[in-house]
Amino acid sequence: MAEASRDLGQQGVGTTDPEDSPNMIVYRKIEDVIMRIQDEKAGGVAIRTVKSFLSKIPSVVSGADIVLWLVKNLSIEDSAEAIHLGSLIAAQGYLFPISDHVLTLKDDGTLYRFQAPYFWPSNCWEPENTDYAIYLCKRTMQNKARLELADYEAENLARLQRAFARKWEFIFMQAEAQVKIDRKKDKVERKILDSQERAFWDVHRPVPGCVNTTEMDIRKCRREKNPQRVKKSVYGVTDDTQTQSPVHQSLPSQPVRKPTREDVQKEISFLNIQLDRHCMKMSKVADSLMGYTEQFMVYDPLASTIEPSNPWISDDMTFWDLEASRDPSQHRVKKWGFSLEEALKDPAGQEAFLKFLESEFSSENLRFWLAVQDLKRRPLENVATRAQEIWQEFLAEGAPSSINLDSHSYERTSHNLQDPGRYSYEDAQEHIFKLMKSDSYARFLRSNIYQDLLLARKKPTAWFFRNPATKVSADRADAVLLTLPGLEGHRETPLEGS
Repeated sequence: MAEASRDLGQQGVGTTDPEDSPNMIVYRKIEDVIMRIQDEKAGGVAIRTVKSFLSKIPSVVSGADIVLWLVKNLSIEDSAEAIHLGSLIAAQGYLFPISDHVLTLKDDGTLYRFQAPYFWPSNCWEPENTDYAIYLCKRTMQNKARLELADYEAENLARLQRAFARKWEFIFMQAEAQVKIDRKKDKVERKILDSQERAFWDVHRPVPGCVNTTEMDIRKCRREKNPQRVKKSVYGVTDDTQTQSPVHQSLPSQPVRKPTREDVQKEISFLNIQLDRHCMKMSKVADSLMGYTEQFMVYDPLASTIEPSNPWISDDMTFWDLEASRDPSQHRVKKWGFSLEEALKDPAGQEAFLKFLESEFSSENLRFWLAVQDLKRRPLENVATRAQEIWQEFLAEGAPSSINLDSHSYERTSHNLQDPGRYSYEDAQEHIFKLMKSDSYARFLRSNIYQDLLLARKKPTAWFFRNPATKVSADRADAVLLTLPGLEGHRETPLEGS
């Protein structure tokens, strides 16, 4: 009764006992299992100190020991089921790995530590963003390699600093006070408390891509009905700002519509899509963008100096004539090696790649890909006829240029042709493109056709003097020759005969 009265005092007047919460039943069962695991006298898992290279890791157990205990003491027959149960317990924050932030249980030598009862979710924690800001500030003040902020934590700290700009001095002072208190503690005790505090925030502010066990919590839904409840703070710093104005608090809430079956199905589909999303660190995205920019910078007339002159800032269109030529320069040929997409963007690259495929007797793949590209640009009235022509040429039984297509793409394409459209061959085109990219393109870059174009030195200049569109003087042409790659200090013989 005393405990219930104390909880009521924390929750505010008119709030029901938290023991009535459905989540609390789960928490009590998990805590009973955790207490049994930690009780070595009753056959629990031995908590030990592990020697590392130059240090010792105190109060840890291995994941294999936890899985073995769950199998023996909870009548579990399959170890996979024990791993799943242990992962669910770890997701609630009752045990955590000391090497990373992902709260799962592994059946190996990974070291785990048990969470302190103070941080158990049964204490009805709902920390504020100010508490999280204090924690991240503490981490920046403690100059330890194991306490360095991860990328997502550094982004969260910057976001919180902008959000709490007016009260950031107060937050910083609180963090400094906490650091001073922590430094007075024993080194081993401080190391354990740091890891337990980190695991607490891994539950309430999880790593991007991990499941947030507090996001759809029933307790939060119950708190929304009682906005006067005083929220708990990890560091004793309460946020005295009201979440709603008194006017809005007095208004009756709108009736909530009961979700239908279609609503639940839509939510399930949305969550499945979110699970399949590929997440990347911002640092990797930035590195990729910088690499792309550096690679293509020399091909941007506005970002680098080009020869013979920049047509965007001068009246000389020689550069555009060279880029449109069927006799490509080394500069253009080198760009084909970046990707198959770049090679196919260039008409000369298409021609060279098609010539290579003809030598390997697989030119039908590129011809099919080009035919589908042409289909997408056709007038709507001609689409149906052209789609049937492509089918008869490449996909029908006994087709003169039959292509190698997997069964799934073939079925999808045949189904789409029942009502032909510009994108009826989308699946088949994607399959053929991946086939060329993974197989033929790599051999094309090693072939004599590409290497001869890449190493040629006289072809661009020979075209330069044959093309009547380049109306420049002999002195001007000589100056251009001296600036082209590989031609420094050389003078072409066609110049004398011109």
